[in-house]
Amino acid sequence: MIHSSHDAEQAHLLSTAQAMCAAARTAPKTKGLDYLDTCILTGDDLESPAAKMEELADTHNAAFLRRDAGNLRSSGAVVLLGAKNVPRGINGLCQYCGFPDCAAAAAAGAACVYTSMDLGIAVGSASAIAADHRVDSRVMFSAGRAALALGLLPDCSMAIAIPLSVSGKSPYFDRK
Repeated sequence: MIHSSHDAEQAHLLSTAQAMCAAARTAPKTKGLDYLDTCILTGDDLESPAAKMEELADTHNAAFLRRDAGNLRSSGAVVLLGAKNVPRGINGLCQYCGFPDCAAAAAAGAACVYTSMDLGIAVGSASAIAADHRVDSRVMFSAGRAALALGLLPDCSMAIAIPLSVSGKSPYFDRK
């Protein structure tokens, strides 16, 4: 049996994306509580977030969103990592969110800083897998924001996207 380079590369890309989701899941979490959600987009499912990014670029006069939409379209897959905003109950001691306790933060709709930390640690773990597997990647707030706007990660209050590519040159390197 002959396996074309394209087929082998696409299989490796999907396998890497799956390993990235596993690495994010097993990354250390605040108080050992897991409020992470992951998702992989491939093929035609990349168009919807790319289009949403262009819409957001126009709405917010943010050219980088349009640039990133082009990057998304040139990707073979995108790993989405999201986190649900659940206060960790370190009342009064923490105050990293800027509020005196978790109840005041929740009442104001503030994000728990530990949600951000957990997402950041998960992004680092997932990105390391992409690098270890020699798959080009880029951490993108922009595509994560579009995923939230589209409801791709229900119940998540923040998200980061990691587009992936296997090609002769990384589409994420010479970005304009």
